[in-house]
Amino acid sequence: MSPAPTAPARPTPRRRRFGWPRRVFAQVLLMQLAVATGVTVLATGLFLAPLSDQLDDQAMRRALAIAETTASPEVAAALRDSEPSAGGPVQVEAERIRQSTGAEYVVVMDTRGVRWSHTDPAQIGRIVSTDPSAALSGQEVMEIDNGTLGRSARGKAPLRDVDGTIVGAVSVGIEYDSVHDRLLGAIPGLLAYAGGALAAGALAAYLISRRLQRQTHDLAFSDISALLAEREAMLHGIREGVVALDRAGRIRLMNDEAQRLLGIGPEATGSPLEEALGSGRTADVLAGRVTGEDLVTVRGHRVLIANRMPTDDGGAVATLRDRTELERLGRELDSTRGLIDALRAQDHEHANRLHTLLGLLELEMHDEAVEFVTEVVGVHRATAEQVTEKIHDPLLAALLVGKATVAAERGVSLRISADSLLPDRLVDPRELVTVVGNLVDNALDAAAGTVEARVEIALRAEGRTAVLRVTDSGPGVPDDRRDLIFTEGWTTKELPSHGKRGLGLALVRRLAERQGGSARVDTGPDGGAEFTVVLPEALNEPEPQPEPEPSAELDERPDTGPSAPGTTAPPGTSATGTSAPGTSTTASSATGTSSAGASALGPSAFGGPR
Repeated sequence: MSPAPTAPARPTPRRRRFGWPRRVFAQVLLMQLAVATGVTVLATGLFLAPLSDQLDDQAMRRALAIAETTASPEVAAALRDSEPSAGGPVQVEAERIRQSTGAEYVVVMDTRGVRWSHTDPAQIGRIVSTDPSAALSGQEVMEIDNGTLGRSARGKAPLRDVDGTIVGAVSVGIEYDSVHDRLLGAIPGLLAYAGGALAAGALAAYLISRRLQRQTHDLAFSDISALLAEREAMLHGIREGVVALDRAGRIRLMNDEAQRLLGIGPEATGSPLEEALGSGRTADVLAGRVTGEDLVTVRGHRVLIANRMPTDDGGAVATLRDRTELERLGRELDSTRGLIDALRAQDHEHANRLHTLLGLLELEMHDEAVEFVTEVVGVHRATAEQVTEKIHDPLLAALLVGKATVAAERGVSLRISADSLLPDRLVDPRELVTVVGNLVDNALDAAAGTVEARVEIALRAEGRTAVLRVTDSGPGVPDDRRDLIFTEGWTTKELPSHGKRGLGLALVRRLAERQGGSARVDTGPDGGAEFTVVLPEALNEPEPQPEPEPSAELDERPDTGPSAPGTTAPPGTSATGTSAPGTSTTASSATGTSSAGASALGPSAFGGPR
């Protein structure tokens, strides 16, 4: 027989574990319910604990008040003038008071402690069961004690006649069971009030926990702790600046990169933006007063790209990216492309000149060929010499020679003013190169295409101050835009390949103001724009020149004076150093090639001032 098939084993059901909940709102709800319940129970207990004593005290005071009312001169007179009996006047008066007040008993006794009244007439004429000495001595007594009628709240008062002489005492008792019943009767109402307070507290705790659940997105405490740790690691690990603001515009959070980019420290946390950053475009962008995506702003010497995202609580989170190097590379790319275009145009021009020279030589017009080469070389040499005679710094001179070539290809005349003179004593030539390059590029863009397009540059030194003036023949800048053009991101030009403009003039003003100078724009003599930049302390102090000492060798040398008629000058030049009319074609071509190369190649072609 085959074995009977076994039934598949049923999975053991998982027992539900009851423990402390993980969610924040559940833990808060339980804690609030526990606190509300504990407070309710404690308040109820604290109220019930003295309630019994208060009820006892009230009963004893009530008994004493009845006793004092009963101990009247009339009862004292009846006590003195009659005998203790069930029908005596004292018993009648005591029973009337007992029935009208609801007391358990009203006992009148003489100075010997003999009862003259009692609820049980059989007790009249007998000695009281408790010590009456305190009341007979003139004291008022309040106590809870046991007597012939059981446990009661008692009040005893002395009985005085009209002369004030103590002739006996009155003892009144309130049934203690009625006091206990009052206590038990107060408990249900008290518990009802406590239950109502507990229910209201539970409802409030539930509403608060539900709101907390929405705010914490139903997370557990462990999840919140992990999120905080991850947030700290992420904020301080990324290479972008992050600034969190509250609804009042105060800085709530900054990571290390934001502090570096903005140039502020952690002590700025909690401060308003204007107080931490000062007024300017950066504060306007972070505060949301300037809207848009990838907003450009300049902070110090850094070019920043900012994006702002509002949060549900009315605040915002702003991210900052450093585009200083990228912006510099983009500008260099634009300059390189402009230089390539200029070189391409020069290549065509050079080819045309070579073709012209080849034709003159083939036609055996040698004199005309020499004159043509001399004229071409003189133009390029004049441009380079005009720059280097007035601008002695090699980097700046090379820049202007290159800009002159680009200007010529764009049909713009670039000139150096006659009063320009800048010695080779610049503290930081690169900053002045940035300022001049930006202003000249803008001037060329404005002047290109105008009638008699021209740009004039004036550079002079006034002590240690460098003064730069760039004038163009363009349409000029309207009065209402003269401050606006120095704002980061503002431009009227089409976007270049790297996608950002509106930084050149902002950097010019920022560099000038950082040195304590200024940058402004006015209307030029011909109606175009005239930019003036003042850079204090841009030059070093001139070094003192040592006095020349007489040389014995020079004194012994005969005075030759000007070049004698037989003196031989270097090939291709006259005695004064200028090109002679009869220079050879080879010398002129070599010189022209050098000058043209200097004007086209820019800074790398200059080793120093001429």
